[in-house]
Amino acid sequence: MPNKLAEEKSPYLLQHAENPVDWYPWGDEAFAKARREDKPIFLSIGYATCHWCHVMAHESFEDEEVAATLNEHFVAVKVDREERPDIDGLYMSVCQVISGHGGWPLSVFLTPEGLPFFAGTYFPKRARMGMPGFLDLLQEIVRLWREERKKLTETGHKIREVLQQASQGEEAVLEASDLERAFSQLRGAFDPRWGGFGEAPKFPTPHQLTFLLRYHARTGNPAALGMVEETLMAMRQGGIFDQIGYGFHRYSVDARWLVPHFEKMLYDQALLAMAYLETFQVTGKALYAQVAREIFEYVLRDMTDPHGGFYSAEDADTEGEEGLFYTWTPEEIQAVLPQGEAALVCRYFGVTPRGNFDKGRSVLHVADDPKILAQEAGKAVEDVLELIEKARGALFTHRKTRPAPLKDDKILTAWNGLMAAALAMGYRVLGDPGYLDAAARAVRFVWDTLRDSRGRLYRRFRQGHTAYPGYLDDYAYLGWAFLELYEASFDPAYLEKAVQVHEAMMDLFWNEEKGGFDFTAKDGEQLIVRERDVYDGALPSGNSTALNTLARLAQMTGDGRWEQAADGIVRAFAHEVKRYPRAYTHFLNGYDRLLGPGCEVVLVGFPQDPLFQAMVQVVRRGFRPRTAVVVKPVDASARVLVERLVPFAVSMKPVGGRPTAYVCRGRQCDRPVTDPQDVATLLDMAR
Repeated sequence: MPNKLAEEKSPYLLQHAENPVDWYPWGDEAFAKARREDKPIFLSIGYATCHWCHVMAHESFEDEEVAATLNEHFVAVKVDREERPDIDGLYMSVCQVISGHGGWPLSVFLTPEGLPFFAGTYFPKRARMGMPGFLDLLQEIVRLWREERKKLTETGHKIREVLQQASQGEEAVLEASDLERAFSQLRGAFDPRWGGFGEAPKFPTPHQLTFLLRYHARTGNPAALGMVEETLMAMRQGGIFDQIGYGFHRYSVDARWLVPHFEKMLYDQALLAMAYLETFQVTGKALYAQVAREIFEYVLRDMTDPHGGFYSAEDADTEGEEGLFYTWTPEEIQAVLPQGEAALVCRYFGVTPRGNFDKGRSVLHVADDPKILAQEAGKAVEDVLELIEKARGALFTHRKTRPAPLKDDKILTAWNGLMAAALAMGYRVLGDPGYLDAAARAVRFVWDTLRDSRGRLYRRFRQGHTAYPGYLDDYAYLGWAFLELYEASFDPAYLEKAVQVHEAMMDLFWNEEKGGFDFTAKDGEQLIVRERDVYDGALPSGNSTALNTLARLAQMTGDGRWEQAADGIVRAFAHEVKRYPRAYTHFLNGYDRLLGPGCEVVLVGFPQDPLFQAMVQVVRRGFRPRTAVVVKPVDASARVLVERLVPFAVSMKPVGGRPTAYVCRGRQCDRPVTDPQDVATLLDMAR
């Protein structure tokens, strides 16, 4: 008989609706039951495409013995971390305080008042390999709840005090030298053989790469760019990249990017696409543009809802086996391709009889140089590459006949903002109008569907239902998307929406006492501690993203309140960032823009004028991370809106009836120019 999760819309919660565990969703009903029956709460947090969540579910939550213990002695609560990042963030911090590490599935034990007294991650049903068994753990907590409850409650109060103290910032000042410290820390962790940072497992962390690009732009240090290029090249050639269907998997379990954890997350696609696009801007190397296009092809093909939104993730598992959908044997490739081609393709993608994964299967990666393959086969390199691409298409078509991994088809405001921002940047850099159309459709869907009657954002949409008030990252990422869409299209309606989103973000999340933003709205659900996140992990934090967008909005509009807010974020979190700058690289991206020197460009004229378009191409050329561009059309309706949003542009008019560029560098403005080459000269002087 289904439990109470059957009424939910989250794919993760629905995966557990038929468990024998009497699960409750997070809410008043579960906590009231715990108080009424005097039971502790077992809180389990995960997400639909989490491999180890599946493992623990199969071993424990589908097990009658475990379910009987949970149902008799606990109130069991399930949370989808992607729908409720506030709950996940709070109790992940608890887990890190208690155990020194975190991850998913997240397993937390609470008093009926929500105070945590024990936390961990994955537990097997029975003890093995040094891990305590989940059943033994449950029985021990039952004993402690019965015999030593006072100690458990005291532990909960102490943990809350630790979390509250952690949010109390000390006075500190962020300086340009902190950019240097972050660079030095990344250089010290860089893997010169395989790229990336640290040892296995290796995560992409794109904001570390975009920070290095900005550091390179500021200092000219070639080592910064070298680390970015080596990492992006190795990732594209590795098994972390889906060589057949495109898109990146979550992370690599080894140091060489070979064997991935196979789930695919929307946010990884967005952030990595932006890293490849920016590296293309810096270097002009076509490979980086190609990879961005491949990411977009995957997202637009497999992760896009018919109404325009983007789905959240694809699972790592198929039929209970991780990676089965993505891996191959030589025999499987030989069954699809002609014999001569199959041998060459197996060599190129590293598919061998022994395999490099479970059960003799192989994760495809670029294992051989096409030039060597061409030389040995007596073919031109171009012919070999054409053969490989044709074979890839055939393997992709065949792979579609396999049982596909679960697709988590919920639509999250925050992640859709990221993907729309990436696609808008893709149009600005690569010129493909399809990317601009896709970005525009996504934000239109969010704007029309994921807002309430007061204009406030919802977190999630699925199957016609919206749920949960938006969090800081929903507003910050959507604001990012509107700014990217404005600079891609120069439609002032996007700049107007960016201002609206940032005004709402300030009203709902700004902490007047401490500065910076809280993660939940002022009138949101009150948990035991109000989270204030600034750490840049798999996703850049809401405060880091807000720092970037506020600094950019200040440049575009000249409105001092945005710069004041950005400065407030820096002051609020400087003490934390200074402790270990490498952990806050997206924050430092925003600080880099705020630190300047910045450059503001206003183009005035008829956008359809070829000379005006030539100026647009000039300002879009190259990598200019501290430059903001505004277009003031001369036709009445658009001009009035731009002048309202950008008051300093009111007096800027075409010179001699020609398209005109007004360029300001380091808070000083140059004379207006009407020749695209003069615009280029002024921009080069602003580097």
